[in-house]
Amino acid sequence: MEDESRILAFVARGLEAEGFVVDAAADGVDALRRCREERYDVVVLDLLLPRLDGLTVLRELRHDQPELPVVILSARSDLATKLRGFQFGAQDYLSKPFFLDELIARVRVQLRHAVGHFDGNIVHAGRLELDLARRQARVGGVVTDLSDREFRLLHHLALHAGEVISRERLLAEVWGYHFDPGSNVVEVCVRRLRKKLGAGAPIETIRHAGYRVAA
Repeated sequence: MEDESRILAFVARGLEAEGFVVDAAADGVDALRRCREERYDVVVLDLLLPRLDGLTVLRELRHDQPELPVVILSARSDLATKLRGFQFGAQDYLSKPFFLDELIARVRVQLRHAVGHFDGNIVHAGRLELDLARRQARVGGVVTDLSDREFRLLHHLALHAGEVISRERLLAEVWGYHFDPGSNVVEVCVRRLRKKLGAGAPIETIRHAGYRVAA
C-alpha cells in the first residue's frame, strides 16, 4: 500500500520479481476494504495515504486482525511517528528513501517468523507467552508482571522469534532513539527480565550479535 503511484508500482514489481503475490491499493479506504475481504500474509503500509491515513488503517487492522504482520514504509521518519506506528501495532518500520532489497528482507522476516504468532491478546514464541492486554509474561506456568520498557523489549523479541536482534536495533525500536554507543540500557533491561522470568527465561545472548527469543 503506497501513496505515490510510481513508488507503488516499483515496490509491487520488485516484490513480484522475488516470487511474492502482490495486491496493491492506492488509498487507505481501498486498502482497508481489501484487508477485510481477503486474507494476506503481510501488509506493507504507507502512512501518507489518500482518503484514509495509514495510522488509521493500522489501528483498524489491529482491531480486526491482530495477528496480521504490518511493515510501515513511509517518508515520515520522525521519532514520534515511529513510536505511534509501533504503539498501534506495526511489526517493523522502514523510512524512505529505502533499498528495495532491505524491504524484501524485512517482509521475508515477517513471513518467516510468523511462528511468533497471536492468539487473541497472547503472543506465543517458543515457551514464552506474552499477554498484550495485561502486559504479563508466562514461562513454564510462572506469570510475571512487566514494566513498560521490559514489555516492549520482550514483545519485540517475541514478534521476531528465532531472529537475532542487535542491541542497536533494540535501542532504536524499543527506546526510540540512539543512546551513546557506550550505554548499557539494553543489557540492564535484559538482566532484569531474566531475573524476573527465572531459570526458564527464554532470552538468549548471541555473542557480538545481539539477543534472541527461541521460536
